[in-house]
Amino acid sequence: MVRASLDDVRRRVVGIDAEVTLLDGSKRPYINFDNASTTPCLGRVLERTAEFLRWYGSVGRGAGFKSDVSTTAMSDARASLASFVGADLAAHTVIFTKNTTEALNKLAHRFPFAAGDVVLCSLMEHHSNDLPWRAAAEVERIGIDRTGRLDLMHLERQLGKLGGRVRLVGVTGGSNVTGYINPIHDIAEMAHAAGAQVVVDAAQLAAHRTIQMGPAGGARSIDYLAFAGHKMYAPFGVGVLVGLKEAFLSYDFDMVGGGTVDLVTLNDTQWSGLPAREEAGSLNAVGIVALAEAAWCLQEIGLDRIAEHEAALTARFLRGLHEIDGIIVHGDDDPDRATERLGVVPFEVRGMPHQLVAAILAAEGGIGVRTGLFCSHPYMLEVMDYGTARVAGLKKELAAGVRAKLPGFTRVSFGLYNTELEVDALLDLLVRLASGRYAGEYTQDLASGAFHAKGHARGVEDAFALGR
Repeated sequence: MVRASLDDVRRRVVGIDAEVTLLDGSKRPYINFDNASTTPCLGRVLERTAEFLRWYGSVGRGAGFKSDVSTTAMSDARASLASFVGADLAAHTVIFTKNTTEALNKLAHRFPFAAGDVVLCSLMEHHSNDLPWRAAAEVERIGIDRTGRLDLMHLERQLGKLGGRVRLVGVTGGSNVTGYINPIHDIAEMAHAAGAQVVVDAAQLAAHRTIQMGPAGGARSIDYLAFAGHKMYAPFGVGVLVGLKEAFLSYDFDMVGGGTVDLVTLNDTQWSGLPAREEAGSLNAVGIVALAEAAWCLQEIGLDRIAEHEAALTARFLRGLHEIDGIIVHGDDDPDRATERLGVVPFEVRGMPHQLVAAILAAEGGIGVRTGLFCSHPYMLEVMDYGTARVAGLKKELAAGVRAKLPGFTRVSFGLYNTELEVDALLDLLVRLASGRYAGEYTQDLASGAFHAKGHARGVEDAFALGR
């Protein structure tokens, strides 16, 4: 198989040539460094989706040709995505959801917890792999070390202390804050040895590293896995929960209705088998096709090659940051270890609010980044060493409708299509920004916390507006 170059892939990314208006009135191609949140659409994904739309029809219960095509496409996509993560459809089920958050909420509702059961949840989790468990079972934490990495020795102690009460260990495959990649198979082995199962939030991992769940019941296998298309170059609103069928045998469904039943009478319901019983309502067939095509594209490009490319960008960026006075990098800042992490880099500009940093990058460089607490508040507050008193102060301000002083970092995250020239453009602007040599005058909105450049005609309505 001849692999397309990453330059060729980049040229076909949807919107790669979109220009934005800078503060000085000039136009520049938009640079997206917010891939940990949302990736653009691969050109081939859009093309295949458009091809499918010609044959789009009802899934599962239609009698016409388009329905047959759509139903077959859903079955093929399910098998393809199982293969993508190394799942076995004889023992695992692939359930389609809206996103990773819904997938993890579904598992939290459907997992057969009993009174006194514990979920051992990592402190570095995104809220989506934290909040759902709080309503389902008792939650205990796996701590982090002084560098922000998961403390595996603490995991071992927690498993020993809590005995057989731990039913599930929840960890992220890769942190959306620091880019740390967790040893998920080592964690699975530890969990299984203690009689627990493991769920991995793979939202940040799936587009950057090969995932192999392993055989059902294997000592080092992953029991449950969640990921989504909008971080995998398929932004059409689909998430996936892959897991052992045994968790979905009870009749305590989280959602019921069309598609989940074989027969309904006034007094009785005969439920469908898996996965139909877990996918109430009409499936997002277009999004499912898009996600399956994206997974195929990533495999064809080569996840090993993607990882190598993104590591090179990360190392280049870290080396550049080391040369700028006033930049504080959080997490591992060693360029020589870039291959061991995801291309996610959080940093601060000393003495400058994170929201202002983002506003200057956008207005004067056409560069999109992310700022704030990244939906990982417990992790961020721990990394920033926020004490109880400071948290209490934040709560008061939020209750008053003021978000201006919310703490946070600026986060840069790389995708397979980003280039060294884009990294250099970011570094050049950060040099000027850190030394106070930026052009605009910026004001902050107290309610949102966002800064805006005075006189910046961004042209948002001209770029896109509905109904015209």
